[in-house]
Amino acid sequence: MEYRGVLAGLGNPGPKYAGTRHNAGFMLVDRLLDIAHLDGEVSEQNGRRFNCELYRVSLKQLGGTWLFVKPLTFMNLSGEAVQPVLAWHKLAAKDLVVVHDELDLPPGSLRFKFGGGNAGHNGLKSITQQLGTPDFYRLRIGIGHPKDRGEVTGWVLNRMPEPQASMCADAIEACVDVLSAFARKGLESAVTEANKASRRIAALHEDEGGRP
Repeated sequence: MEYRGVLAGLGNPGPKYAGTRHNAGFMLVDRLLDIAHLDGEVSEQNGRRFNCELYRVSLKQLGGTWLFVKPLTFMNLSGEAVQPVLAWHKLAAKDLVVVHDELDLPPGSLRFKFGGGNAGHNGLKSITQQLGTPDFYRLRIGIGHPKDRGEVTGWVLNRMPEPQASMCADAIEACVDVLSAFARKGLESAVTEANKASRRIAALHEDEGGRP
């Protein structure tokens, strides 16, 4: 079967981590699966061989059929699930879109890019190491940064309070439009859509004190 690509949402498995900042990638995959169940096609695949949840998803908004991946390896070993999925389906790193939380962006902000560094994100580091290249697409969902660097671990493994949680929820919804722009028109369109969505969400919440 021809796939448009692989969408890998990063996070940590299990109810303990559900809804935490570090699971922003999982949240988007779950949202897209909800949409596909209503307005597309979803087929759960046998992801056990790759240590992940794996879905074949067809959505008009995404321009065809994709593989969705939620690694079950925990964040720091995400590449050990993502790389085998690509290899098995004979897909290249350029066919991969990784969705992840981003400390260096405020809540509600989105960025879309191709390649680059890992900015200390262990999930990206693992994927880059396993693929042997940083040349894959990244959709970054802002979660803000604690004032003290020593608080980062607790920060990413906890849930956002309001109104930051609402800003993140709005960003998750906007990600659908960003990915649709990417599928239809490519990188530049996705970059533009992510920036527009970020400004829109910031304006919507500007009186709510959503910044950390």
